Amino acid sequence: MRGLKRRINVATAVVLQFAALTFVGCAEAQDNSPAESPLGMVSTAHPLATEAGLNVLHRGGSAFDAAVAIAAALNVVEPAMSGMGGYGTIMVFDAESGQSRFLNPSGRMPLSLDSDVFRAPTPNFRQNRRGAKAVSTPGNANAWEAMWQEYGKLEWAELFEEAIQLAGEGFVLSEDDAATIEYGFDDFPDHAKAFYGKEGRPLEAGDRLVQRDLANSFRLVTEQGARAVHGGLIGEAIDAAMREAGGFLALEDLEKNVAEWWEPIEIDYRGYTIMTASPPANSWPALVRLGMMSEFDVAALGHNTVEFLHRYAEVTKHAFWTRLRWAGDPDVVPPPLEMLLSAEYWGEQVSAIDPERATPFQPPSQFGGEQHTTHFVVADRWGNVVSATQTLGNAFGSRIMAEGTGIWLNNSLAYCTFEPKGNPMDAFPGRHKLSGDVPLFIMQDGRPWVAIGTPGGHTIAQTVPQMVMNMIDFGMDIQSAIAAARVSFLEPDALGVERGVPEEVRDALAAMGHNITPRRGLGNAHGLAIEYGPDGTPVRFHGGSDPRGRGAAKGGEM
Repeated sequence: MRGLKRRINVATAVVLQFAALTFVGCAEAQDNSPAESPLGMVSTAHPLATEAGLNVLHRGGSAFDAAVAIAAALNVVEPAMSGMGGYGTIMVFDAESGQSRFLNPSGRMPLSLDSDVFRAPTPNFRQNRRGAKAVSTPGNANAWEAMWQEYGKLEWAELFEEAIQLAGEGFVLSEDDAATIEYGFDDFPDHAKAFYGKEGRPLEAGDRLVQRDLANSFRLVTEQGARAVHGGLIGEAIDAAMREAGGFLALEDLEKNVAEWWEPIEIDYRGYTIMTASPPANSWPALVRLGMMSEFDVAALGHNTVEFLHRYAEVTKHAFWTRLRWAGDPDVVPPPLEMLLSAEYWGEQVSAIDPERATPFQPPSQFGGEQHTTHFVVADRWGNVVSATQTLGNAFGSRIMAEGTGIWLNNSLAYCTFEPKGNPMDAFPGRHKLSGDVPLFIMQDGRPWVAIGTPGGHTIAQTVPQMVMNMIDFGMDIQSAIAAARVSFLEPDALGVERGVPEEVRDALAAMGHNITPRRGLGNAHGLAIEYGPDGTPVRFHGGSDPRGRGAAKGGEM
């Protein structure tokens, strides 16, 4: 297990020029078949973002270049889910060095923060968790630039061409897009309603969403770099909007934000190295779940059988408990990962599981330490890989957009734990934001075999282990592993079960004491898998896109 922080000075750009890679066609995932390609793979939550990433690979860009282009395009075509006003968690693998790293865009909480506004007896304390007071320091733009400076090949401005075009010319809204806009429209400021609506009503399916202010903000970023957001004209506009709305975020917070590189954490699972982001990300409960499941013969239990799902339900409840008990800022109260990720701990906890009955969930007596999110993966022909989860918190975040920027600001502080006051997952001025994302690599022979992740709030760290077991224990391909039905613990003590789990299995779980809550869908995952030749270079890529969403996995053809 590795968990040591390593901050890197990313002030100097490293831009390498190589021969362009030409893609002549594309293979796309259809139904339950994975996309296949010999020349890289992209899977995102929106087909236009997938195309933006592929176009960068077409021009000889790396997976890191493509990741910036994808993230920017998603800012445009999924404006409720992520963007320059948001945060996230990024795992990267550099094929040249053979090194995996965690890049943290989640940043720190505002220096003037007062967490009492999110608790009784403060009037409107619940509303404060959604609006201006819940805005934390965004870090995505700095992270994009840090990744490009460290590994990029193309010119910075090239990476935003697709996003600028999509924002300036617009794209046609789907029914889902229109429903999301309608859901938040009444809370939008008037300057946002002006282009998210027409004649005072929200745009509808088939209408074109044009975001010229966002296009102009991207142009500023291409000219000035991330400092346009973190101290420049965009930052000044955000500061003004926050002061007007009564938020804590200030220009000083934006200026102090830096992208941080950290060492990932890992465990062994049946001979594979499972690697994900280290604290301050709360990704580690996913490894606790896999570690505890390694104590069972999962393959013999059978996929989504009563026996398997009962055990996973008990395991996932316990791992949820560990997050409440032990999560914290590693600079202040680091989680005890040496214990939590040990075989001794897994065995002790598994031995307490009743194989016949569900145990009611009891929150810890001591505390340690999102569904509206997006995830994407990209790999290039050289074997560089990025797995990234990015978010605004809730849909459209805080519903605050600094006028003239087109950028929605997050409400990430809503995901803190405010009771009891002062617990390590409370909101503290200047501390790291603890994101719950799980961008994950399954490593084999020191290289990524699989890169995968999903949105889903507190279900993220429960969904990802199920997909890992689908591939390792049940031998599924990447698309089938993503598509398979899932379960998730839901507070305060329910088991969310997708309708794809057979009714007789759900009934049997209920008879064992599980409080079954049917769910239409848990997450919207994206992943890829890589085949390597005898010399260790990639020879074929496979991509998976979640049928619960409308994304696309595509790769290039010779």
